[in-house]
Amino acid sequence: MPWPFDREYMQLALAGGLVVGVCAPLIGAFLVQRRMALMGDGIGHVAFAGDTGGLLTGIWPFWTALAAAVAAALGMEHLRRRGRASGDVALALFFYSGIAGGVVLVGLAGSMNAGVLSYLFGSILTITRGELALIGVLGAVVVLTVAATHRPLFALVVDEEWSSVAGLPVASLNTLVAILAAATIVAAMRIVGILLVAALMVLPVASGQLISRSFRGTLVWSSVVGAGSVVAGLVAARLWALAPGGTIVLVCAAVFVLLSVASGRRSHPGRALALRGGPRTG
Repeated sequence: MPWPFDREYMQLALAGGLVVGVCAPLIGAFLVQRRMALMGDGIGHVAFAGDTGGLLTGIWPFWTALAAAVAAALGMEHLRRRGRASGDVALALFFYSGIAGGVVLVGLAGSMNAGVLSYLFGSILTITRGELALIGVLGAVVVLTVAATHRPLFALVVDEEWSSVAGLPVASLNTLVAILAAATIVAAMRIVGILLVAALMVLPVASGQLISRSFRGTLVWSSVVGAGSVVAGLVAARLWALAPGGTIVLVCAAVFVLLSVASGRRSHPGRALALRGGPRTG
């Protein structure tokens, strides 16, 4: 491949980054529409505790982070569905408990080693073939699941009560979104890091809402922006010796600002739903 992807580590980074760049906005679009954009942060912080637990016990952190993230996502959804805590309170509970648990486990380990830092801040340039294979599998599961269920998921984010009356399995769909969000976050943590993973799920969606006039179009354009930001971020990172994860997110932010100025419109969760052309639920 041509420069800057002439080295194997750059090719692995590009492949992993493109998978996450496409998948993160796909799930992020549903979270943004439900005004749960920061759910990624809450799950990510619990995944951090899972990472440190894996490093402490000698288990591959990918699996412990995935288990912790899925448990956190299901816990948030359970609290929200049962009405025992508002979405913000449930998020805060897992957000602060997750980061606190991670700090405690780091203290037990005795030092902030390189493995913890790579998950906290991202380390896309050190992705291995094994990690790429797992990221690819998670990405394929996310894309295929969204493709198969986008109509009922669309109905869910439009009006959960109507979806329940219409006979849709609301509880199962909410659980599905939570699990997909957890899987996406774990796949993305090696790309941009746990501290920035939510940005990759939200900023491309905000840009997609400025470009598109339908929810389906928002999904497509969000993934295009996410993938394009990964490519541009990796090029800029190698050209100017920048941190790749942070550079990718800064590119996402720059795209949103430029589109906002060019279009003169505001991006907000309800806009794409209010316009025609979205997927029908019938």
